[in-house]
Amino acid sequence: MTPGQIIFLNGTSSSGKSSIARELLDILDDGVYFHLAVDAFNAMRSKRELEAEELDAALRRTRMGFHRSIAAMAQAGNDIVVDHVLSEPWRLLDCLTVLRPEDVLFVGVRCPLDELARREQARGDRPSGLAKHQYGLVHRHGDYDLECDTSTMSPRECAQRIKQFLPQLPRPNAFTRLRRRYLADGEQPSTAPNCAYEREL
Repeated sequence: MTPGQIIFLNGTSSSGKSSIARELLDILDDGVYFHLAVDAFNAMRSKRELEAEELDAALRRTRMGFHRSIAAMAQAGNDIVVDHVLSEPWRLLDCLTVLRPEDVLFVGVRCPLDELARREQARGDRPSGLAKHQYGLVHRHGDYDLECDTSTMSPRECAQRIKQFLPQLPRPNAFTRLRRRYLADGEQPSTAPNCAYEREL
C-alpha cells in the first residue's frame, strides 16, 4: 500500500492554519484528504477538572497519540492535512520520529504579531497573549519546504500556493533535513511543558 501524502501546517494559535486546511480540502482533487487538527484531539478529552501535573501528563499523551494517529492514517494510504502548533521542542522531534519524512510537505504558517493579537482578541476563545507566547517558539527550527504569510494572502491563496507546490516537493525535503539534524545523534525529545499556556494547545 502506498503511504498517503502529509501536508503539515505549523504556526501559532490564530495564524490561520485551520482556515487554510479547510480550503485545501476544498481544492485538492488528487486523493482523499483528511484534516487532522490538534485542537480537535484536545476537544475529545473528558471535561472533568484535573490537577496541573495530571493535566500536563494527559496533554502529553494526547499529543503523542495525535502524532501516531497521523502516522497510522497516512500508512493506511490516506492523505492528511495536519494542523499543529510545534511550540515545544519535543513535539517536532516526536513527529520526526513517527512520521515518514519523505511523505511530509512542511509548511510554515506565519503572521505578524500585531495581527495575531488582533485576531486573538476578536475570536475570544484563546487566553490573552497565547499567540505572543508561541511566536518565538513555533518556527525556531528554521526549516520549511514552503511558507505562507496569512497577513498578505487569504486562506484560499495560501491553499492554492500549497497545491501548486506539492509536485515540486524538494528532495531531501524539510522533514528529512530536520530528522538528520536532530535525530542522527540520538537526541531524545524533552517532555517538560513550557508553561501553563501549553495546557491550552
